[in-house]
Amino acid sequence: MSILVNKNSKIVVQGFTGKEGTFHASQMIEYGTNVVGGVTPGKGGEQHLDKPVFNTVADARKATGCNVSIIFVPPAFAGDAIMEAADAGVELIVCITEGIPVQDMVKAKAYLTAKNSRLIGPNCPGIITPEEAKVGIMPGFVFKKGKIGIVSKSGTLTYEAADQVVKAGLGVSTAIGIGGDPIIGTTTKEAVELFMNDPDTDGIIMIGEIGGSLEAEAARWVKANGTKPVVGFIAGQTAPAGRRMGHAGAIIGGKDDTAAAKMQIMRECGITVVDSPAAIGETMAKVLKAAAVVA
Repeated sequence: MSILVNKNSKIVVQGFTGKEGTFHASQMIEYGTNVVGGVTPGKGGEQHLDKPVFNTVADARKATGCNVSIIFVPPAFAGDAIMEAADAGVELIVCITEGIPVQDMVKAKAYLTAKNSRLIGPNCPGIITPEEAKVGIMPGFVFKKGKIGIVSKSGTLTYEAADQVVKAGLGVSTAIGIGGDPIIGTTTKEAVELFMNDPDTDGIIMIGEIGGSLEAEAARWVKANGTKPVVGFIAGQTAPAGRRMGHAGAIIGGKDDTAAAKMQIMRECGITVVDSPAAIGETMAKVLKAAAVVA
């Protein structure tokens, strides 16, 4: 089993015929992802990568029954693309685009509250259920099927965590890169909750970074509701206050935004915290073994 995407998901690509859309859609198709078509306004009726092109997401939804959209649309238009997908009734929207104006995301996120759509991203690597569906830009070969769920703000650390998990003799149920912008769709807590409720996920890896309160909120939820072991890591342990580090949301604005503060909160909530991403896999294996002994 998995969360959010699987081999039966029907994916449509917004920005299908552009350079980024073409490259990553072809990689997704090669991986075995069920890409059913794409959207590029003005090119409806054409074929691209042997898939149909539609003028609107609504047209694509009507023709293909797509239930997942992945967005490779330039920043100035990506907010509208998110709302268009939600308007068409697409259940899961994955926005890869980086640099979307904050005011556009404020509008898009508010719009989604009245829709039956979940957003992942923006500025994220996407989501992958190994050997079933890759809806994003991650290197698929790193991920092997298993029972460890990964939720991460960082694309690179998502790949690192997956590699560590596989090397430890485990595998991945689903991995989600939620993005590091100040305003995102699915939060760390929401992703952790999905994994906790997935019967085929045995353990969860939670990777965060400086800035914001997503990790603290997730940790407190785990303390109150958790039934599975969680291993955590926070990037940016040497970051100076007030300086943005990589992601737009990775900036220390207060004492609780630091890596040390987040790591302390996570430990207090029963999460096993590692100081280095290199220890993620082996630590997860040890925690699972200990949990099995206790059970």
